[in-house]
Amino acid sequence: MRGLKFISNMSMHSNKPNQLENESSPYLLQHAYNPVNWFPWGEEALNLAKQENKPILVSIGYSACHWCHVMERESFEDEATAAFMNANFINIKIDREERPDLDHIYMDAVQAMTGSGGWPLNVFLTPQLKPFYGGTYFPPQRVHNRPSWIEVLTGVSKGYQENNQAIVEQAENLTGHLLKSNSFGMVQPSTAAQELFFSTDSLETIAANILQQADTEDGGFGSAPKFPQTASIIYLLRHYYFTKSEVALEQALLSLNKMIQGGIYDQLGGGFARYSTDAKWLAPHFEKMLYDNALLIMALSEAYQLTGQAQFKVTIEQTIQFIQRELTHENNGFFSALDADSEGVEGKFYTFSKAEIETVLGSDTDFYCTYYQVEAAGNWHEGKQEIPATNILHINRFATEEELVLLSACNQKLMQYRSKRVRPLLDDKILLGWNALMITALCKAFNALGDESFKQLAIQNLLFLENNLKDKETGYWCHTYKNGLAKIPAFLDDYAYLIQAYIHLQEITGKAEYLFKARDLTQWVMDQFTEEATGFFYYTPQFQTDVILRKKEVYDGATPSGNTIMVENLQYLAIVFDQPNWAKLAVDLMVSLENAILKHPTSFAVWGTALQKQVMGFKEIVITGQQASKYLYPLNKQYLPNKIIQAAETNLGEFPLLAGKVFNGDSVLFYLCENYACGPAFTSVEAVLANV
Repeated sequence: MRGLKFISNMSMHSNKPNQLENESSPYLLQHAYNPVNWFPWGEEALNLAKQENKPILVSIGYSACHWCHVMERESFEDEATAAFMNANFINIKIDREERPDLDHIYMDAVQAMTGSGGWPLNVFLTPQLKPFYGGTYFPPQRVHNRPSWIEVLTGVSKGYQENNQAIVEQAENLTGHLLKSNSFGMVQPSTAAQELFFSTDSLETIAANILQQADTEDGGFGSAPKFPQTASIIYLLRHYYFTKSEVALEQALLSLNKMIQGGIYDQLGGGFARYSTDAKWLAPHFEKMLYDNALLIMALSEAYQLTGQAQFKVTIEQTIQFIQRELTHENNGFFSALDADSEGVEGKFYTFSKAEIETVLGSDTDFYCTYYQVEAAGNWHEGKQEIPATNILHINRFATEEELVLLSACNQKLMQYRSKRVRPLLDDKILLGWNALMITALCKAFNALGDESFKQLAIQNLLFLENNLKDKETGYWCHTYKNGLAKIPAFLDDYAYLIQAYIHLQEITGKAEYLFKARDLTQWVMDQFTEEATGFFYYTPQFQTDVILRKKEVYDGATPSGNTIMVENLQYLAIVFDQPNWAKLAVDLMVSLENAILKHPTSFAVWGTALQKQVMGFKEIVITGQQASKYLYPLNKQYLPNKIIQAAETNLGEFPLLAGKVFNGDSVLFYLCENYACGPAFTSVEAVLANV
């Protein structure tokens, strides 16, 4: 289905556009008519800084960022502020989603200087691109000892002119600190220590440390603000599968259920916001990101496979419907995000007064408002005087089947009413990595629910990526696409997520071509991204030259790190293609982060799931025969988080798992193996599942 049309909120403060007018990023285009003479990151701006010996202001944000919009209205649209910026700085705007490599570097710098970070990220560089001062949001006037933006600008400009040598030294020292913090290496513990690490005791330690941070009343982990932390939830689901730990299962399910019931979930239209500002999941920042929804679909799919609970099925379906309705390009690419604001007010599109609901629902109002906890005085007040008596729809129980009929009819009426409002801005760029995450999510959703449309959408999205984000001349993949233009060399996580998507597509289709593509891409990553001394993967390819350092990302934040997903890819493909060197590298990388994985598992949760599979071993399932692929879904439907599955009509010769197997025409045979050692062939899915 077609996505929503992008609605520009370009400031019309100036009739003359700045240097951003020809950019494709919606975030950069939002600033194209600011009186600030913004440049995109590139040779023109960087050379100008050197020629004029001016400090560079790099301001980083993204289109769905609420406080980015606030700072734009307060400061970047102000003529006097803009005049000072233009006179004293080379001003560069960056979309953090287009250039996460730059965002990672300069976010680290600001965190090192201030102890915190966030967006908008405003960092000052020397003409040699080295950071020396920065922060996040600055108000137009001094508030609570936070300096105003004009005070910051004045101080930085004066310091650069009058104490230039000190500024340069500070920038050198900070850059040296960034290089040092990026220089972690490969740890080589003793064989005995490795054996202890790759043990069920380690898995228990990880689970215990995750549960230590659990909110056992409202779900999730830690205090407000609360993020979904889907990787920790998935770890606990799998821990229950392997150990039957009821406490792990209860916390995972509680977390998902509380999110589904809360305001972080769009009770009318489906889909999740990025995070909740409170501990009870009531009040989100209302931006909806493709990657969050992809990761939540993955967690919900595993939870449904494990429990069969109806609310997970409904939420998966509604969330995919939301993505198809509001985040899908006409040719099946997936857009990036929806803004939190509409008409300059956060959450206005999604919230209701009780009077509005009464106008739409009439006699059903009392029932509806009781169920969704709507109050005449509003249930969301703090800082929201612009929208009096505002309510965020949320629930404290799941409806009965009888209630669902009436609720569904009411929701349809309110959706129709809501559709006439001014919509939040759509960030309509298409990112390779986030789309690949969505492919994996659709594969998992297909395994859980068996909905053929999910599989077809995943296949069509991959075709879109292959046709539009791969450079036809060089064979390089690009990070971002919009309006027929693909640009920026793909980063590590783009490739890692894409390899993962190929693996999952093979598992639901049986097409060997996906495995060959995954293998070839893995070799490309090994060649272009590996740091030889440690085996870790850099974030940027070796041919990229416009960054002051090549970072190595290992932390699982809002999305899994590229290194983490590459470890899981290496584990899988090492078995499929009999590549012992890849298997050893996966083990070595896990070992080198042993302390972090064990002690800080909510920050390294995907590393934890990789360790789970390494410790528990892989179940290798092979299906042979002319109708082999038809039996993939009945096997995939079963929750087997450590399986590797291949279906083949004939022995292709390049897969060791197929060696020695019988291919007997129309007869379908099933083999269950571990470390390539297989028992006698089974003749039914039921027999395989009884022995797995």
